[in-house]
Amino acid sequence: MSADLALATQNLKRRGFLDLDVDPTLDLAAEINRLKKERNAVILAHYYQESEIQDIADYIGDSLGLSQQAASTDADIIVFAGVHFMAETAKMLSPQKKVLLPDLKAGCSLADSCPAPVFAKFKEKYPDHVVVSYINCTAELKTLTDICCTSTNARHIIDSIPEDQPIIFAPDVNLGRWLVKETGRDMVLWNGSCMVHEIFSHEKVTKLKIAHPKAAFIAHPECEAHILDMADHVGSTSSLLRFTRESEYQEFIVATEPGILHQMELASPDKTFYPAPPNNTCACNECPHMKRNTMEKLYLCMKYEQPEIILPEWVIEKGVKSIDRMLEISARAGL
Repeated sequence: MSADLALATQNLKRRGFLDLDVDPTLDLAAEINRLKKERNAVILAHYYQESEIQDIADYIGDSLGLSQQAASTDADIIVFAGVHFMAETAKMLSPQKKVLLPDLKAGCSLADSCPAPVFAKFKEKYPDHVVVSYINCTAELKTLTDICCTSTNARHIIDSIPEDQPIIFAPDVNLGRWLVKETGRDMVLWNGSCMVHEIFSHEKVTKLKIAHPKAAFIAHPECEAHILDMADHVGSTSSLLRFTRESEYQEFIVATEPGILHQMELASPDKTFYPAPPNNTCACNECPHMKRNTMEKLYLCMKYEQPEIILPEWVIEKGVKSIDRMLEISARAGL
């Protein structure tokens, strides 16, 4: 091991990634493709990743699709171009495989809003309740969860639970409120949220709708209720993508992380997409955690096979049950 690599490895926990120089003349896409074959690795990428990472991924999807891929892949190494909880989920579903994440500090404000020890105390107040947790949560929270869900299958998960069975829904309060409205179920909601979806501006979206009167306004259910009430279509990332592909609308205002616009433009090159503006000075609303991953970090993590996601065995054994239950219900629902 070179001195530079030894130092980068030593600093890995503090920095979150291998802080090594990458030759600027290197064809990163070609090198990553070579390493994929060499290592028998698969790259799973979320829709919110940079477009160049999406373009080199073996599979691009939302949380449900990524979980299904992680559970079924025959690759030896899963490289997760996403955020920490997604890589943890992949490790829980494929514990025998090596799971890599380009930057360990690619976290999630929503997952951070529900610390497992605090939630455990909250859960004690409702001993007869079933816990449904949005998959955007930590591995430890999944050990306190009966069934996980994603925004794609959340309605199916809630509908699968007997009507007389009380439910705690965590951690996303906006998705929870939307589900209460959609299903008619009175659930106990944990008050967590996603920084990206919380700050869309009602006033700026209204102005954008006036400027583009023929555009459909579509939104992710992690958005606040006042934004969802304006929407022509509410759905998961994959649902939003499908709607833009199949809809007769030619223009769309999109209220979710703008990384998805790359796939929307690829699927419908003749249509026009506008990212919904947040309540700050930016034109769009990028997730700083998702964008921590870069092509350079992706290349380095594949070359040196680190940072690696390591979870205690008890967390995997206890936590994976909630994910398996979700996948069973999703399969029954044909998702």
